Amino acid sequence: MHTIHRKETVFSNALRYAVERGVLGSLPLGKVDWKAPETDDEIDFRFVPGPGQAKALIAAVGTQGQRGGHLRAFFGCLYYAAMRPAEVTDLRVSACTLPEEGWGELVLSGGTPRVGSAWTDSGASFDSRGLKRRARKATRSVPIPPVLVRLLRAHIKEYGTADDGRLFRAHRGGHVLSKEYGEIWQKARRAVLSQEEAASPLAEVPYSLRHAGVSLRLDSGVAPAEVARRAGHSIAMLFRIYAKEIYRNQQHSNEQIERALSDADANPDRS
Repeated sequence: MHTIHRKETVFSNALRYAVERGVLGSLPLGKVDWKAPETDDEIDFRFVPGPGQAKALIAAVGTQGQRGGHLRAFFGCLYYAAMRPAEVTDLRVSACTLPEEGWGELVLSGGTPRVGSAWTDSGASFDSRGLKRRARKATRSVPIPPVLVRLLRAHIKEYGTADDGRLFRAHRGGHVLSKEYGEIWQKARRAVLSQEEAASPLAEVPYSLRHAGVSLRLDSGVAPAEVARRAGHSIAMLFRIYAKEIYRNQQHSNEQIERALSDADANPDRS
């Protein structure tokens, strides 16, 4: 649904420009009787990998030859930092605080989605953009757990960085392509999942790790507003996409409150 609306807007703007230049006499879109089909944005958590599966899949990526070894920390960012793939491809060493012990931090400032060379000023197939749904120069601070700190430190030690400071490059240089990391992901799925699981939508695409990362934060009791901030979501978007998970956590919170109230009734003299 979001893709349809985005492309419809771009196409409409192109037609308006054609009208302005006199190529078209009027806008033809208003004559088309069609609406985008309704979709359900909620995540189906039956197919989102749990923490054990996510860790096993990331480890399996690292065993898929040289390309897999180079992409292990890439997939770690999707899960442990709940980043979007385009944000990971743009991640630079200058944005990373990676202490020898404890939590680190990533300060994200943009992404490099693949848009095709015909649509960029430079002629490159990747376009450098600001954070999704944020002002061009906005940044997002994401605390990262020690396990991701170690992954990134090991990656930098083993593979270094690109000339512009990017941590992740394609096997032969350049930007990491979705086709490349998608192939590695499918090999990791076959190595970790059962035949029945691999034939299902479970962890079907690399983006599943981002869903799993957001779910991990919600399950851990992190406030939804903070989860949304770290993931780069609006609160409304978080509640729409992760509604089932948030509702489940609300039920858990209600149970905790109820237990506390019961304890207070049983021990009225406790300060």
